[in-house]
Amino acid sequence: MPQDTPARAPMATPDAPRTTTTRILPPDGRGARLAAAVLRDGGLVAFPTETVYGLGADARNDRAAAALYEAKGRPRFNPLIVHLPSLAAAEAYADIPAPLRDLAAAVWPGPLTVVAPRRPGALSDLAAAGLPTVALRVPAHPTALAILDRFGGPVAAPSANVSGRISPTTAEHVLAHLDGRIDAVVRAGACSVGIESTVVGMEGDAPVLLRPGGLPVEAAARILGRAPGPPTEGGISAPGRLESHYAPNARLRLNADAPRRGERWLGFGPDAHGGANLSPTGDLREAAASLFRILHRLDDGPTVAVAPVPEIGLGVAINDRLRRGAGGASAAGIEVPGGAPGTRFED
Repeated sequence: MPQDTPARAPMATPDAPRTTTTRILPPDGRGARLAAAVLRDGGLVAFPTETVYGLGADARNDRAAAALYEAKGRPRFNPLIVHLPSLAAAEAYADIPAPLRDLAAAVWPGPLTVVAPRRPGALSDLAAAGLPTVALRVPAHPTALAILDRFGGPVAAPSANVSGRISPTTAEHVLAHLDGRIDAVVRAGACSVGIESTVVGMEGDAPVLLRPGGLPVEAAARILGRAPGPPTEGGISAPGRLESHYAPNARLRLNADAPRRGERWLGFGPDAHGGANLSPTGDLREAAASLFRILHRLDDGPTVAVAPVPEIGLGVAINDRLRRGAGGASAAGIEVPGGAPGTRFED
């Protein structure tokens, strides 16, 4: 049976001190038991989902939620997604409107988060960022579900990275950001979807899209009977809506036809420029799964010229992440079509 082992020597990450030894746990029953024990003790465990690796904490425990925010350096007004093992379990923590319940029943376990009114006293106010709503999802990953079943409660789990940096799709990505700052990480290979969940909420009787993600909007529309529209009410009410989310260190120049002198290239579909490519065949699912892995590889160095990605299906979520990455990169020389060059948004 694989043994849990101490993580390798810490890698450099910004700002936060390292205060613990991060254990690496196996993706089996023993690893799930150990992860659940850490969560019950108020600790932090990174674990895989089908979308990205999440950083888990007991969503009922204010101290655990505070430790999670501290480890990530996350703004406290940005709510956390709460993970549960089933729709029935989720309904214990929120009053889920009928359209969202139908959507969840069709998709869960899967890359969908629903935002619904939370039940009083059921969750940490800090985990919900003081909002009357809560973001809930059931992940489609056997390791995540095993941990949730063993723990027997709600687990707040944003992406397991320093806030505003590229989301992790492997345990190694997690360790690059959080080694020495969290209690454990369950190493279970790469995430299959590789892009965060789609977030859907309600305004009145109408479903609204709060964040595009791993569930294509067209699929949600077929289940709901109509496409979720854009939100009209102000304020940050869903995870991932801060503009500087997912920012790499390297500058990004979006919707480029070709790399300029000194630039690196990130292509999509067949091209003659060489370099990295999200999907040489133009497959949006492949592009979503490889997005963060390739951005990690290109994270340090010259500007990256990025080829256009179609604004359809998963392309909507891919472009959303790329625009956020461009907006949060170093202020000098950013070029974002439709936006002001040099704009920087803090996360």
